[in-house]
Amino acid sequence: MDEAINIQTARTFAVANQKGGVGKTTTSINLAACLAQREKRVLVVDMDPQANATTGLGVDPQRVYSSMYHVLLEDKPLDSIIEATAVENLVVAPSSLDLASAEIQLFNVFRREQRLSTALDPLRNEFDYIFVDCPPTLGLLTINAFSSVKEVMLPIQCEYYALEGVAQLTRAMNEIKVHLNPDLEISTVVLVMFDARTNLSKQVAQEVRQMFKDKVCQQMVPRSVQLAEAPARGLPVVLSAPSSRGARAYKMIAREILDKEKIANEILESITKEGQQDVSTIPNIGT
Repeated sequence: MDEAINIQTARTFAVANQKGGVGKTTTSINLAACLAQREKRVLVVDMDPQANATTGLGVDPQRVYSSMYHVLLEDKPLDSIIEATAVENLVVAPSSLDLASAEIQLFNVFRREQRLSTALDPLRNEFDYIFVDCPPTLGLLTINAFSSVKEVMLPIQCEYYALEGVAQLTRAMNEIKVHLNPDLEISTVVLVMFDARTNLSKQVAQEVRQMFKDKVCQQMVPRSVQLAEAPARGLPVVLSAPSSRGARAYKMIAREILDKEKIANEILESITKEGQQDVSTIPNIGT
């Protein structure tokens, strides 16, 4: 087999939804933790000035010397700001309140939309998965995230107005595909805050599955007190409450992601061995 095929390049996800409070950060840190527990090398990049992914992984943003602000605005190497977490194989590039001013300061910076992509380039072969936790806006921080990844992971809550803003997000992605990143695709949709007791949750889940088809994970994330409490402890729920419904749900979603990836890789390997050039039959997992 050609040597280049053996090079491991990270799968890169921007976890995004322009609505706030829909489980972006919860999904980012818990899926990252679940994959790390399966001996995958995982990096979480916190691009939200609120720094919830940073604190949710046990890092105090007020105590970090350098953050994503310094990477984006001062060309600090991303690997120099990485912080360890309580989960083996999982590290975080922290955010800080300074990042709130980055939208304005980036305006006149050269290649302002691709600062994160350039910073990630040296690390793409160092990890198996990179999750970029986005702010709930479509500003320059999110544009940087979309320009630096191949896949968008979209958490959608099973509540009223669940699909509100998805059309605007899709339009923004299409603009970025045309001008900055032709590989960008929504590859994974995660249904969160699911309440099996209500018809509303079931109806929303059905509508989302009709819209996004097989991109929607089969496992849904239920409402869970443990999920809400975990960030206050600075731990993913798979550590703070590993037997909880929320932890089990994210473990199942991680398994789904790995299983789809395994199938796609097996098909690619088969096609490569047969010397075929047409890879159109490979499932679209974003790799």
